[in-house]
Amino acid sequence: MERGTDYDLLLKMAGGFMETDPHFIPFLSNLSALLFENLPEINWAGVYLEGKDGRLVLGPFQGRPACIHIGPGKGVCGAAFSAGETVVVPDVHLFPGHIACDSASRSEIVIPLRDAGGRLRGVLDIDSPVTDRFSQKDREGLEALCAWAGPAIEWKVEER
Repeated sequence: MERGTDYDLLLKMAGGFMETDPHFIPFLSNLSALLFENLPEINWAGVYLEGKDGRLVLGPFQGRPACIHIGPGKGVCGAAFSAGETVVVPDVHLFPGHIACDSASRSEIVIPLRDAGGRLRGVLDIDSPVTDRFSQKDREGLEALCAWAGPAIEWKVEER
């Protein structure tokens, strides 16, 4: 089933957030909300960021409470981060080591976020209560969004 998401429009809308403030916290907060409100049939949208100890740490998100830390290679997010590439899982119950933060989730897509220097900074994670929710069009649209956003984000952690 094609859901007709206009990824070009989402990219333009995200561009408005970037113009307002490119710092990673407000930008990723608004990006999570934008995706949560505009992608049909999803129940979680957010990011996990590279932590100091090799684990991913929960970043801005929309949806039910989520796992705070994810170990290297663990679950779909850890697998995508370790491989440095997008992972699409049509049925999370068939994914070895899936971490079930929300038992309603049935499918998932996780896309790497890289800074302007190519360093992997985290992953965009989107969950759906529908099996096989994410199409090739979704993958391409979300990868394009992350390929644009990652290098444009101000990743500095110090106080502003």
